[in-house]
Amino acid sequence: MRVGAVDCGTNSIRLLVADVDGCVKTDVHREMRIVRLGQGVDATGVLAPDAIERTRVALADYAATCRELGVEAIRMVATSATRDARNRMDFQVMVQVTLGVEPEVITGQEEAALSFDGATRDLTPADGPFLVMDIGGGST
Repeated sequence: MRVGAVDCGTNSIRLLVADVDGCVKTDVHREMRIVRLGQGVDATGVLAPDAIERTRVALADYAATCRELGVEAIRMVATSATRDARNRMDFQVMVQVTLGVEPEVITGQEEAALSFDGATRDLTPADGPFLVMDIGGGST
């Protein structure tokens, strides 16, 4: 099955398209854009309209890429900036309209667990223990 994953952070938004067969994942396409979604959210408590628009443009391009590559399912997670913003519902509606999926606004704990899993999935447990640090924009 061909799937798409979108990670929307405070500063960047990433797309991964992969073929998944059981436990085997084969990357097909990776892309990252700097959208600065969280610009000013610490000071104002809201996502700025221009930041939402930059993110919408990137998501529209990602949606087109997913269609072109035959993606069957998309999952999108949003992290710190969205989690902290009072107007996150406006953002979530925009994502639903643009990408066709409801974004999951994940907790800091979920974000850490997903980061750790992604960073260590292909490592051999016997080579551990492992330390993973997320030096992202809003949750560091």
